[in-house]
Amino acid sequence: MTKEMRVFLVLALALLLVIAVLILIVVPRLPSDAHVPEEGVGRIGLGSDTVKAEVLDIVEEGTITLGDHIQPYQILSIEVLEGPWEGYGLEIDYGKRQLRPEGLTINPGDRVLIDIGQGPDGTLNAYFIDFVRTGSVFWLFAAFVLFSILIGGWKGVRGLMGMFISLAVILIYIIPNIMQGKDPVSISIVGASILLTITLYLVYGWTLKTHAAVLGLLIALMFTGLVISFFVNLTRLTGFGNEDALFVIQQSDIRINLRGLVLAGMLIGVLGALDDLVITQASVVFELFAVDPTLEIGSLYRRAIHVGKDHVASMINTLVLAYVGAALPTMILFSLSGEHFVNLLNLEFVTEEVVRTLVGSIGLIAAAPISTGVTCLIAINQHRLGSLRRYLGPEYLGEGYDQSH
Repeated sequence: MTKEMRVFLVLALALLLVIAVLILIVVPRLPSDAHVPEEGVGRIGLGSDTVKAEVLDIVEEGTITLGDHIQPYQILSIEVLEGPWEGYGLEIDYGKRQLRPEGLTINPGDRVLIDIGQGPDGTLNAYFIDFVRTGSVFWLFAAFVLFSILIGGWKGVRGLMGMFISLAVILIYIIPNIMQGKDPVSISIVGASILLTITLYLVYGWTLKTHAAVLGLLIALMFTGLVISFFVNLTRLTGFGNEDALFVIQQSDIRINLRGLVLAGMLIGVLGALDDLVITQASVVFELFAVDPTLEIGSLYRRAIHVGKDHVASMINTLVLAYVGAALPTMILFSLSGEHFVNLLNLEFVTEEVVRTLVGSIGLIAAAPISTGVTCLIAINQHRLGSLRRYLGPEYLGEGYDQSH
């Protein structure tokens, strides 16, 4: 790659980042007068009396019978780490009042969440709530970043930047706009287009391959949105099948379109798979064309779509397994109920997951020929772009790009 092209690429990436920052700054923010639920009314998360504590010692261990279930318990000596009673020493039990998972014990030095309050006589009462997981999640995230950089190199770094941009668009643009009562579908499509376009250019550079992938992705995204909308209406999903929707209604004074929220969730859920598929197909087309520039568009398309079919098959299986894995406890519960699966399809939360899996798969299936066709047209006809061609970057960035960094 020439020095001029590298400078041009850096400027293009810098411009995209500036655009991304401007978009995130000017998008509507969450109103300051947004409804905040009263304490104890439909509240989600930790209560105001929940604080962190450190386990100092194990005072007692044994077994106890809760109903028909025999389980071990522990009495813990703890020190409160925050709040009005910071520094106080207390004792709490783990396993005497609630069922506890097998094999999961507490050791000195562990940090836990406790609910603490003062009784009428002034004594402090504390109860085990959960484990403090912040540190563990941090080390997991650090491992994720380390592996991404070690294996992916500069592309891994750009991939991490793209991930942060995606999260920022969702948290700063999509969610606040939906909470303001705007149409979740249109907001999600616009947000998805922004985040995917930025992340694709950030990871793969200002190249003809990326332009083709972005164009194919936008077309596939609109098609998938139409398919999801059609089948959400056909199956008469209301959005009330998920209990989280009830919390949304209880905690917001703004009328939110729950059906649109279901559709938006399905669309966002399939974005990662669409991203993966379209960029792979674009890469396949340009690699084939680089090997044999004499290929006609029909032959180029047929060769590339063979790879696309294999990719689609594996992606569909991945998508189904991901949804089934997330719903495994629910599936076990259904098996215990003895109810016929066909009858269970009439339950909205079951229908919603089935629709989510199938419409996502339809979007992936359609994305393969769409992205392959668009990329073939661009690869074959790039010489017809005239003076515009030199502003579109190289066909793709080879290994030399990464090494030059």
